Amino acid sequence: MDIVELSRLQFGFTALYHFLFVPLTLGLSVILAIMESVFVMTKKTVWRDMTKFWGILFGINFAMGVATGVPLEFQFGMNWSYYSHYVGDVFGSLLAIEGLMAFFLEATLVGVFFFAWDRISPLKHLICTWLLAIATNLSALWILIANAWMQNPVGAHFNLETMRMEMTSFYEVFFNPVAQSKFVHTVSAGYVTGAMFVLSISAYYLLRGRHIDFAKRSMTVAASFGLASALSVVVLGDESGYMLTEHQQMKIAAIEAMWETEPAPAGLTLFGFPDLSEHKTYAEVRVPWVLGLIATRSFNTKVSGIKELVEKTKTHIQDGLKAYEALQALKLDKTNTQARHTFEEYSQYLGYSLLLKKYRNDIQNASEEEISKAANFTVPNIVPLFWSFRIMVALGFFFIGLFAVAFYRSAKRRLDTSKVFLRIAFFSLPLPWIAAELGWFVAEHGRQPWSIEGILPTFLSASKVQATSVWISLGGFILFYTILLAIDLFLMRKYIKIGPKLTQNIPIKKGVL
Repeated sequence: MDIVELSRLQFGFTALYHFLFVPLTLGLSVILAIMESVFVMTKKTVWRDMTKFWGILFGINFAMGVATGVPLEFQFGMNWSYYSHYVGDVFGSLLAIEGLMAFFLEATLVGVFFFAWDRISPLKHLICTWLLAIATNLSALWILIANAWMQNPVGAHFNLETMRMEMTSFYEVFFNPVAQSKFVHTVSAGYVTGAMFVLSISAYYLLRGRHIDFAKRSMTVAASFGLASALSVVVLGDESGYMLTEHQQMKIAAIEAMWETEPAPAGLTLFGFPDLSEHKTYAEVRVPWVLGLIATRSFNTKVSGIKELVEKTKTHIQDGLKAYEALQALKLDKTNTQARHTFEEYSQYLGYSLLLKKYRNDIQNASEEEISKAANFTVPNIVPLFWSFRIMVALGFFFIGLFAVAFYRSAKRRLDTSKVFLRIAFFSLPLPWIAAELGWFVAEHGRQPWSIEGILPTFLSASKVQATSVWISLGGFILFYTILLAIDLFLMRKYIKIGPKLTQNIPIKKGVL
């Protein structure tokens, strides 16, 4: 493995591990706020007990999320130094704001949540809990804005003087349409994870005949919140599909294993076996028109296939070479007006010419064969994308069904009458994490070979360090994260087995503030 592959492996491992904690933090933060709201309105202390119990599990998860999130930002300096140099003006500002949200606002409110129950009034504590939920979501917002900029780099341009990308409009970066769709989709998936966590642990208590009233109330909240969230994930996922067609056509073609351009309206492949050698999918089951409606919002717009997109990329590479040659001329003579005009005309394709750096340094002399190789290099790994997407979608519809049944049984007050339902709910506990990790894989692996879509290839982004150094740090991360995982599972299991501490319905202290 070369340094780029090693760096990708390390970042992928740490990011996937960190993302185990993010969805649960997002979901539980809102559930805590909902439960405490009911407590403040009804004055029934069982709801305060519920908030405190699920809050303990939230706190464990939050601490693990912070511990595993910090190394991710350091890796941009350690393993991806050229990436940081080239786009740090844009990317660094977003990470800085996220740091302020996560380590100042969010961490402060976590302290208030845990230690101010008897120090401030219930209403003030509730306000802090809702602010914690908002801060948690805002922390995710800035990370997703940064990630969305990598998928759709708006509000920035290449500066000829500094030879790097620089921000031109914070407004465009913030209101990037990809960022908005990614945020609502990711956050909704986190809500599903939090709801499933509460549903599954509550089902465990009902199966054991423990904390019956507590478990039923918790399941009721989880069922309603989870059903709304699961439906939102599907609806908002449709918007993400439309954004792919607007900005990442190759990704959606690879997800569908669609080599040929589909006539309008394109059909959606539900199932099949892609054959990379023959460029076709065997035993495929298709639904007419669905892909066209999702991807283009119309009945008369085609969805481009992989082969057509590769040919389009060849043209982009050739145009990018014109920009690259003009850039070399401007390095020698900044007053060359003809070169400056040529660069400005073709600068949007400069990143495509850099794909040729994989095959030769003097890319101005690239052959047609090398241009063809570079264009085909933009096709991501189809088979894992194809199956990851379909498993993720299947799990999404399963969540809708499960939460719908839970909501119905809650409304009929029959949550504890079916052991089959409770067992299904309990054993479904890991499924939202599987869906979330697959979604992350589809989003990130699907944009390869770009670290910044159309701007900077991944193989040019890595630091020039020794492979041995990355192997050592990767081994350290694996060891450290394994220890953290063991601690997390131990603490979670311990407090779940202990269960909630239920108090009598006694008068509530007003607090000193």
